[in-house]
Amino acid sequence: MFQKRGHSKTHLGFFARHRQWIAIATLIGTIIGAGVLGIPYAVAKVGFLYGFILIVGLGLSFLLLNLFMGEIVLRTKEQHQLTGYAEKYLGPWGKRLMAFSMLIGIYGALSAYLIGEGTTLYTIFKIGSPLLFSLLFFAVCILIILWGVKATGKFELILTAFLILIVFAIGLFSLRQLNVANLMFHNLALIAVPYGVIMFAFAGSPAIPEMQEVLVKEKKKMKTAIIIGSLIPIFMYLLFTFVVMGLVGLSQFEVLEPNQRIATIALSVYSHHLLGLFANILAVLTMFTSFLSLGLALLEVYHYDYSLSKVTATVLTFSVPLIIILFQLTSFINILEISGSLAGGLGGILIIAMFWQAQKKGNRTPEYALSTHYWLGSLLILLFSLGIFYQLAIHLF
Repeated sequence: MFQKRGHSKTHLGFFARHRQWIAIATLIGTIIGAGVLGIPYAVAKVGFLYGFILIVGLGLSFLLLNLFMGEIVLRTKEQHQLTGYAEKYLGPWGKRLMAFSMLIGIYGALSAYLIGEGTTLYTIFKIGSPLLFSLLFFAVCILIILWGVKATGKFELILTAFLILIVFAIGLFSLRQLNVANLMFHNLALIAVPYGVIMFAFAGSPAIPEMQEVLVKEKKKMKTAIIIGSLIPIFMYLLFTFVVMGLVGLSQFEVLEPNQRIATIALSVYSHHLLGLFANILAVLTMFTSFLSLGLALLEVYHYDYSLSKVTATVLTFSVPLIIILFQLTSFINILEISGSLAGGLGGILIIAMFWQAQKKGNRTPEYALSTHYWLGSLLILLFSLGIFYQLAIHLF
C-alpha cells in the first residue's frame, strides 16, 4: 500500500474492466459512514421537511466541492493528498489549515466508527461488550489496510453494493409500520441543529485523489464518477432518514441514552427484529468502508506529504482514535456535530480557495473544467463560516 502516489493500482478481472465503478465506490464508501447513523435523530429534532431541505442543500454543496477538488487534482501534475494541494496553491498556511481540518475530521470519523461499530456489533451478537467489539473491528481494519490498497478498492465496491441492497430492504420491510405523525412534526427554531451531523455525513474529499489513481488513463470519466458518487449518498440519506424517523420519531429517540440514539440501535429497540438486524448490518458495512478509506487517506498524508516513515505514519494515524475509545473521552453524536461543522466547514472553505488558485496556477490541462463560480463559492464560504461560529458558540459559551 505504500507505493508511490500516482502509480496505477493493479486490478484483475471485473475490477480491471470497470475502473469507473471502483472510483465511484471509493467516493461513496468514504462519504457514507457514521454520519448516516446520526442523521435521523438530528433531523427528528427539526422535522423531516426541514431535514429534507438541509440534506439536499448540503449534499449538492458537497457535490460542487467534490467537482472543485476533482478539477484541482486534474490541473496538477504532481500527486498529493489534500494537504499537498493546499500547500501548492495556498502556501504553507494553507497546508497547516488543511492539515488541521483533516486531523479534526478524520480523527473524529475514525473515533466515531470505533464507537458506533462496537455498539452495533454488540447489539447484533449480544455477547462480550461494545469495547471488545470496537477493538476487534479496529484490529481487522488495520490488517486490511496493511494488506494493501488493492484490497481496499475491491472491498469498497463489494460492500457498497450490499449497502445499497440493504437500504432498499429496510424501506421495503418497513412500509406498513411507518407512523406518518413522526414525519409531520417540525420545529423551525432548531433548523441549525442537524447542520454539523449532515456536514459530517457528506465529507468525502480525501477520496478524490484516490479516484484519480484508480482511473489511471481513464481520467475523462472523473467528472461523471464524482457526480454519481456524490448524488447516491443524497438519495440514500433521504431514504434512510425517512424510514428511521417514520418508525422511531423524536419522542422515542429521546427516551434512549445518548449513545443509543444511533439510528440502527433505535431500530433494534422499536422495530421488527429482522429490520433491526438489516439496519445494524448496514451500520457495520458503512463504517467499515469509511474507516478503510479515511484511515488510508490520513496515513498517506503523514507518509507522502510529511515524509514520515511507514511505521510512524501508521502509529500516528491509528493511536489517537484508539486512545479516545479506550478512555471514553466523548460520545458518538458529539463527535459528529463538532468534527462535521469544524472540519467540513474549514475544509470546504480551503477547497474553494484552492480551486480558484488552481484555475490560475495549475500546471496540467484538466480532463474537465468548470466555470469560476465566484458568487456560488462565496456563498458557500459564508455558509461554512457561520456553521463554524455556531458550533463554537454552542460548545464554548
